[in-house]
Amino acid sequence: MRCKIVLFLFASLTMISNINSQTKEDPLKLGVIGLTHTHVHWILGREDIGDVEIVGIVEPDQELAKRYSKKYGYSMDLVFNSMEEFLAETKPEAVAAFGTIYDHLEIVETFAPEGVHVMVEKPLAVNLDHAEKMQKLAEEHNIHLLTNYETTWYPTNHKAREIIKKGKIGELKKVIVRDGHRGPKKLGINKEFLDWLLDPKENGAGALMDFGCYGANLMTWLKHGQTPKAVTAFTQQLQKENNPKVDDEAIIILDYGDSNALIQASWNWPIGRKDMEIYGLDGVVYADNRNDLRLRIAEGYDGFNEKNFQLKEREYPFNDPFSLFRAVIRNEVNLEKYDLSSLENNMIVMRILGAALESSRTGKTVYLD
Repeated sequence: MRCKIVLFLFASLTMISNINSQTKEDPLKLGVIGLTHTHVHWILGREDIGDVEIVGIVEPDQELAKRYSKKYGYSMDLVFNSMEEFLAETKPEAVAAFGTIYDHLEIVETFAPEGVHVMVEKPLAVNLDHAEKMQKLAEEHNIHLLTNYETTWYPTNHKAREIIKKGKIGELKKVIVRDGHRGPKKLGINKEFLDWLLDPKENGAGALMDFGCYGANLMTWLKHGQTPKAVTAFTQQLQKENNPKVDDEAIIILDYGDSNALIQASWNWPIGRKDMEIYGLDGVVYADNRNDLRLRIAEGYDGFNEKNFQLKEREYPFNDPFSLFRAVIRNEVNLEKYDLSSLENNMIVMRILGAALESSRTGKTVYLD
């Protein structure tokens, strides 16, 4: 037995070593499109592990580009004023979008015909019309079009799904997803980001789009691609002085017929949060944050047995959006249908968000099937 364990560990270490060697020999040639979305710090400040090479940055705001150049040490020779200039000078395999959500369509229109794969920050698009055009282009030109969410990389969300699959809490009946913070302006977000985040055209809405997408994405994944039968939502402006053009509070209710979900997307939480409660007939899972999870199994009327988990980060390449993007493009990983990053998942997300916006405007439930 001991010999088998040693051989297994040796094989595992050899496999990891081979993967690391392959990624360094064959890095993904990636373009960064836009610097105004502060999630761009994710790629600019990422440890250089050799699997991704930034071959160019598109950012017309030279002052912003220079500021980040000083912070992260990239050469201004990498910076281009337009996507057309960038394409004329470089040969990217893929691009990652870090501008406005409205820009996502133009980015796909520009790069899909060139066979360049695209990853955008959540949500996929500002509305379903844009999303459908993006989907058509991706399919026509056979490119990967992924959407990146912070919560995709949370070990707790994957552990929660594993618990559900094993039937440990019984049949899934209700989910509560809460996401948000105290508001962009209160957080002191830089002007370049704030200017479009609070613009209903560039962002699609306010907190409803910014944080409602997380819950819609997770629910589509947990429900294996099932579209809710009905969506009911309302929005508020609880900080009109800080968010004059967009909602800062959104409540979205999803009716699946056999279960339901409550999505609370807000720029009014006093403390930032991204957490989820999943209720079955026999127990509940609390994904409290990235690494802390609680499992409660019901006992009697209001008693329970609780188990706590402190989870480690996920293994490469499932711990990082850029590593996974490369692995998918290299055919080292095949995303399962309705994966959190997948196009089919995020098309359903856009249907949910569109229905939520309509419901909030009309005061009526929107039926999707």
